[in-house]
Amino acid sequence: MGWSGTENGALLTLAAAEFDGFITTDRNLAFQQNIQQFKIGVIVLEARSNRLDELRRLVPALLEALGLLRAGETRKLDL
Repeated sequence: MGWSGTENGALLTLAAAEFDGFITTDRNLAFQQNIQQFKIGVIVLEARSNRLDELRRLVPALLEALGLLRAGETRKLDL
């Protein structure tokens, strides 16, 4: 998307114009940004590491959470 290096607030604004949900492994995002002001929902993935094999274990819960996610909401998924 060409958004590399974009700061969190600007990134969420850009993402909200294109998507309904934002998935991240940044555990601090919800503390650094007022997610309720954005027209996008955020899902924070928390695994033992950010390795793909660890994150894959969250996919079933992620798919369910995406179907329930609302704008301005933050959901945390962990193992």
